[in-house]
Amino acid sequence: MVSAERPMPSEAGILQFMDICDSFYPPDAVTASITQQRQWYDALCARFDRPLPEGMETSDGFVAGTIPIRRYRPANIRTATMLLYLHGGGFVVGSLDSHHAICAEIADHAGAELISVDYRLAPEYRWPVQTDDCFGVLKQLLAEKKSVVVVGDSAGGNLAAGLVVRAKAENLSGIVGQILIYPALGGDLVSGSYQEMADAPGLTTADVAYYRRILQAPEGDPVSGPLALSSVQGFPPTFITVAHYDPLRDDGRNYAARLAQAGVEVWFREEPQMVHAWLRARHMSEGARAGFAAICAAASRFADAR
Repeated sequence: MVSAERPMPSEAGILQFMDICDSFYPPDAVTASITQQRQWYDALCARFDRPLPEGMETSDGFVAGTIPIRRYRPANIRTATMLLYLHGGGFVVGSLDSHHAICAEIADHAGAELISVDYRLAPEYRWPVQTDDCFGVLKQLLAEKKSVVVVGDSAGGNLAAGLVVRAKAENLSGIVGQILIYPALGGDLVSGSYQEMADAPGLTTADVAYYRRILQAPEGDPVSGPLALSSVQGFPPTFITVAHYDPLRDDGRNYAARLAQAGVEVWFREEPQMVHAWLRARHMSEGARAGFAAICAAASRFADAR
């Protein structure tokens, strides 16, 4: 059970979700070995696994010969635009299996083919291996003249935002939208939600600091921390959703504000009763269900725009 001293939501569904999470993945999990963290995380993901939508086809393969991917093809495809999904997990845990049902459901709702990337993890592989793996897949899709919507949650939201930065720097066209789900974008760790929600359930500020130490990305790099960008002019339409009870909350808030000030088309949601990683609660929490519906609507909107 989460400590009563922590900032706490009150929605019954998310409280039940938090109890289940704690039973599989202890609040102090980052103090365990990497192997143990991954075992706990895999068990947690399996607990929340779901049957795939009817008619969904999946296949595993490689891009550029070495980067593992999983392709999701829904029964009813309405658009040629591709969705590119980058999973969360602090750059330390997560895989093609960890977000399997999530990817399938987004693809099904959007009527779009989706590719999930099994980028290499830290600490075995440090920055910039993770972004390079994902960028390799993106460049392959763009070279095939695909329109792409990049999507990511948490660490994956960081990677998705970084791909947009890299594509802009290299004058690559074809990204028609980005969907950032409680993303880590390089905030200062000491102010705003990093202070207010330092001990929030699901993710603490100390956890964020731990993942940064593991990754070893350079501070101030606009790819690893897009909040450091000097300009976001010309970025694609963007949907950002954050959880109120999350130290990463203000990363998403502040980035949305930066994009809006630069004239970028932005949709922003703050889920008032949600905690970090609420995507997994989408079938048991009213707030998570509504938040997930908004993500799927954004994916449909961006994918149908081309």
